[in-house]
Amino acid sequence: MALSLHTRAVLGLLLANLFWGLSFPLIKGLLFLQERLLEPGTRAWFHTALALFPRFFLATLLLIAWHLIRTRRLDFTRGEWTQGVILGLFSSGGMLLQSDGLHYTAASTSAFLTQLYAILIPLYVAWRTRRNPGLAVWASAGLVLVGVGILGRFDLQTFTLGRGEVETLLASLFFMGQILWLDRSEYAANRAVPLTLIMFGTEALIFLGAAWVVAPAMSLGAVFPGLATFTQSGAWWGFTAALTLLCTLGAFSLMNIWQPKMPATQAGLLYCVEPIFGSIKALFLPAWLSLWAGISYANESATWTLLLGGGLITVANVWVQIATRPR
Repeated sequence: MALSLHTRAVLGLLLANLFWGLSFPLIKGLLFLQERLLEPGTRAWFHTALALFPRFFLATLLLIAWHLIRTRRLDFTRGEWTQGVILGLFSSGGMLLQSDGLHYTAASTSAFLTQLYAILIPLYVAWRTRRNPGLAVWASAGLVLVGVGILGRFDLQTFTLGRGEVETLLASLFFMGQILWLDRSEYAANRAVPLTLIMFGTEALIFLGAAWVVAPAMSLGAVFPGLATFTQSGAWWGFTAALTLLCTLGAFSLMNIWQPKMPATQAGLLYCVEPIFGSIKALFLPAWLSLWAGISYANESATWTLLLGGGLITVANVWVQIATRPR
């Protein structure tokens, strides 16, 4: 029996979440590896930009080749250019903050904090339409705040969160913008492959520019020698290949294909499973990556803060998405 369009969209987004869940320990392991390969004292932002640029540059090249094989020419509509560039801006801002935050927080914590956008989307829709979102939304917002405080180890005396947690929460705002922009009805006719290609190209340029800005003495001469050093490591190629093929090409292509087939609030519910995948992988994958790459990256453990804080955020998101889904 043929699957319905909605069912295929659900399965496509679940697969995308599976790939994104893999990205959290992979990026953190890649950052550890890069810190070992480059001289000590290199700025964390420089490592972040150099971890992101290669995967999106390679993904852009692969998509160009794929598009040329299928159509024998690169043709983009004005709508695809507009939506692709803006999606790239939102995504690159979120990924820069999220990846840099992984220097300072656990992969599982980052995965759960990232899904804050799932509660913010219905709140934004309520504000835009000037309607009270209802008890479920407000109660869920309260659960999210409590969960974030527990998960981020909120300090009741100083009222601060750690740098990693703050950057991850800010990244969630950018990802919310990405989800909402992908949901805009005026771009419904855009093709997924050209759209994703433009998005990836935009991100590659932004990450290269970011590496140049934060490089020692703001010199591109520091960017390419750093990349040349990385390419001598087989483990670096393995990390980058997995991030490029699965977490970039696979996940974002699935997102751009299937999310427009459902409302953004319903998609937000499906994105809530991403931290579950990420946290499960963080329980065993770091030790494997360490053995392969020669780094020191310990497996995470299922602490009470992770289970309670992450559980509250997940319950809140599921509750609000069910309560606000279109009938």
